[in-house]
Amino acid sequence: MPKDKDPGHELMVVNTDSGACGKRLDSWLSESYEDLSRSYIQKLIRSGHININGKPMKAGKKLSGNETISIELPPPVTADILPEDIPLDIVYEDDDILIVNKPKDMVVHPAPGHASGTLVNALMYHCGASLSGINGVQRPGIVHRIDRDTTGLLVVCKNDASHAAIAAQLAEHSISRRYVALIIGCPKTDEGVVDAPIGRSRNNRMKMAVDHVNGKTAVTHYRVIEKFSGYSLVECRLETGRTHQIRVHMSYIGHPVAGDPLYASSGQTLRIRVLENGCARTCPIQLKGQALHARLLGLIHPSSGEYMEWEAPLPQYFEELLSLLRAH
Repeated sequence: MPKDKDPGHELMVVNTDSGACGKRLDSWLSESYEDLSRSYIQKLIRSGHININGKPMKAGKKLSGNETISIELPPPVTADILPEDIPLDIVYEDDDILIVNKPKDMVVHPAPGHASGTLVNALMYHCGASLSGINGVQRPGIVHRIDRDTTGLLVVCKNDASHAAIAAQLAEHSISRRYVALIIGCPKTDEGVVDAPIGRSRNNRMKMAVDHVNGKTAVTHYRVIEKFSGYSLVECRLETGRTHQIRVHMSYIGHPVAGDPLYASSGQTLRIRVLENGCARTCPIQLKGQALHARLLGLIHPSSGEYMEWEAPLPQYFEELLSLLRAH
């Protein structure tokens, strides 16, 4: 029998699917729950806070894709965030805001298992005390975020007045945000709009899902930029900014973001058809997370009232992936 839930602990229940088949328990959870590191998940497993079908398991347990996993998260412990000398790709900076081009595999703010190495740790070293405090001590300067394995632009606020002004623009959906994504397959039309509300998945608390009953309004405009064999490069323009919005909406229309460990049934494996000596074969390529890049960010400057816009080129891994697709 599983032990009773400890008071103050958050209990999440997750049902695995075919995408988990053959994966280690700790690996699948760290891929699925981006804010938790693999080492922290392993610690939870050792302490009996993660069970499969009501029974404790080891971190290396291979999943079949038909399990019910219960995860008991202890209440977060507020810790001092230490400044870290981590290089930042700063696109723009003044006394009010800072525009950062975030690299892949960087968490935006500290979370259980990610107390260091985050964007916030780097910002505290770079900016010192000059960061807004509206979002609390764990998220200084952070007014919005992008996922760990999504690259690209986000704005950081250096004082509370700027934070309030940018937050208001986010609430009004007046900030321009355009992403580039490699998706699986090719949409029926080269341009389209996905207008489908998003909420927490009822079957898997680690995922978001289209929910027409309890979801919040979410609108994504997409445009096909380039087509490949089995994949398409698209630009996505956000009207709203729900958690995992592009990843959920692209999966909803049957074209999940390539390499998405959470919403693509193929997980992080891409399969490209190549010709060798006149014979076609499938070449598997492993990605680390979804091929998604926040390319453009535009907003009204909180002090000057001027509209400003920035762009970030695709990261090297993305360009190399596109070159490979174009070659075959």
